[in-house]
Amino acid sequence: MRGLAAQIVTIIVDDYGVNEFLKRLSDTFWFQSLGCCLGYDWHSSGVTTVVTSVLKAVIEPENHGLAVAGGKGRYSRKAPNEIKEMGEVFGWSLKQVASMKYASRMSAKVDNSAIQAGFPLYHHAFFVSEKGEWAVIQQGMCSEKRSARRYHWHSARVDSYVNEPHNAIVCDVVRKNALNMTAKESEECRKSSIDLVNDGPRHLKRLFNSLRPEGQGSLDKWLPEKYWGRTYKSLSMPWNVNWKALEQVYEIQPLNYEDFLSVKGVGPATVKGLAYVSEIVHGRGPSWDDPVKFSFAYGGKDGVPRPVDRRSMDESIAFLKEALEEAEIGREEKLNAFRRLGRLTRSK
Repeated sequence: MRGLAAQIVTIIVDDYGVNEFLKRLSDTFWFQSLGCCLGYDWHSSGVTTVVTSVLKAVIEPENHGLAVAGGKGRYSRKAPNEIKEMGEVFGWSLKQVASMKYASRMSAKVDNSAIQAGFPLYHHAFFVSEKGEWAVIQQGMCSEKRSARRYHWHSARVDSYVNEPHNAIVCDVVRKNALNMTAKESEECRKSSIDLVNDGPRHLKRLFNSLRPEGQGSLDKWLPEKYWGRTYKSLSMPWNVNWKALEQVYEIQPLNYEDFLSVKGVGPATVKGLAYVSEIVHGRGPSWDDPVKFSFAYGGKDGVPRPVDRRSMDESIAFLKEALEEAEIGREEKLNAFRRLGRLTRSK
């Protein structure tokens, strides 16, 4: 897998540029196809973790103008230090390093807190070019269903971290009720949440206490099925809210939802609690529509659709390596032939 991946990355970067490679990584179909090309199980959640691990092993910052940080589990938490090391290799300023760390942290924060569909993150891979273009591939797991959900980001698309920032979200499960604070429909709820936190923790605590679960004097039992002209899809107050974090937020007085979400300690419970209060008190509810855009049938590592043909893979690696080592004009002619063959194949 590493041998073939190294040749593929080098050809794409040399012929199309680093940003094109990042753009392809953010395309969920291309990434899945790359996993198939490298011989990994086409329908397994392991495609994400294994392929990104292979790419991290073969991508060389000095040769490709590209680097990879993070990984699965504890390796995901090493991303900030690895980004700092990238900055030393690429000659970034402290401001550039901080910007890349922020992109890595916020993409993970959004998919773990602003979107809540029951798939907490366990994998985070941050791909970044020497010029500061980046892509993120990260994945969460629902332990009960043994189902994975993959998130794709590309810096060229991200105008805002909290408003439709994804290139794609992949899963074989679509939730009926999934909190999505990144949806355009959640804009008023985001604004209302900021108003609530800027109003102070004391006022917010009183509102939280007045909206306790049913059986404890909750106001919910007196609410009609439709309130403020709408039907509620999902209402449940989280048990734990980080009040220390909210006190810190109050001192900061964030101007927007991204600033609020970036505060350390603001997690899923706090985000959901504010969305709940916003909907009940101000009638500004969030989107509860699952943001999944594409779906695959993930499964086991059982050799489907067929076992890996290692001999053919070795031959492909040798062939691509030979093409790269040939004279420039010969290599260009071959690559042009590959392109023509690809167009011919697609037209059949």
